[in-house]
Amino acid sequence: MSAVYLPDPTLGRLLGSWRPDVPALLLVAVLGGLYAWGVVRVRGRGGSWPPARLAAFVLLGLGTIVVATMSGLAVYDRELFWTAAVQNVGLDLLAPLGLALGDPLRLAVRALPERGADRVRRALTGRLLRVLTFPLVSTVLVLATELTVYFTPYFATALRVGWLHELMYLQLLAAGCLFVLPVLTGEEALPAWCTHPVRAALVFLDGVVDALPGLVVMTHGTLIAGAWYLHHAPPGSDVRHDQQLGGGAMLGIAELVAVPFLLAVLAQWVRAERAQTAVLDRRLDGELVPTATAEGPAELVRPWWETEAGEVAERMRRQGPGD
Repeated sequence: MSAVYLPDPTLGRLLGSWRPDVPALLLVAVLGGLYAWGVVRVRGRGGSWPPARLAAFVLLGLGTIVVATMSGLAVYDRELFWTAAVQNVGLDLLAPLGLALGDPLRLAVRALPERGADRVRRALTGRLLRVLTFPLVSTVLVLATELTVYFTPYFATALRVGWLHELMYLQLLAAGCLFVLPVLTGEEALPAWCTHPVRAALVFLDGVVDALPGLVVMTHGTLIAGAWYLHHAPPGSDVRHDQQLGGGAMLGIAELVAVPFLLAVLAQWVRAERAQTAVLDRRLDGELVPTATAEGPAELVRPWWETEAGEVAERMRRQGPGD
């Protein structure tokens, strides 16, 4: 009996072909439901939650999960390597970025009762999460996950075994979240030394590291899951060229994700600097309050050159501080 192949994956077929994935649907429903509950809870208390964060979480985060696991990419991932590569890098890099931009950890702290918020904070500072989300450790985990998927029998086995394929999806998503979520959250989930300049440097380094799997896949001399794709690829297709396309797609997406990720960290840095400046301004304003004297009415604290003696102060009084 001859094998049955899918039609050539044109852009229209990739956009119009969909296949439900029950575990992915459940995950999206749970994450989306919890996030929506948090937003309603915060707004019900009279607070506000930025629509941009909601849009990032739903459209970029959950949307990427849906597209990666149920769109034409999932329909063709067992015939063409490049569609599987785009799936995996989307779950590993793009979906975690969208989820992190939604700042679900901060939302949970604001939405939960005080006791629940304390539990979340304790979990974020717990020993296990501290180790897993330590910047260099989480970066290595992301790299190790991608290399393990492609350069061990893991990927080839996952193409045959459905539950392992779903586990691979979840592992890629979790590995990406371990790095991105702590960096972008408003909660203190990273060590104190991990200031915004350090975070920006780590994100830049992570962008370089994330490009490595794509380069290796694109230039690797041995076919990845070669026995599977040689048997299941459509007639006339070049399996080696297909692998090169997949590696190029991984490289391109990794670099595209690195740009908004770095911009988000830089925006956090700017906001933190503005907040610190505002605090310093309020402190200075508090120090310049009227002071009462024993001999007369309250007066403002005057500059040092108006109250102190000396040649320099005398010269400042004659010339004026702005000269």
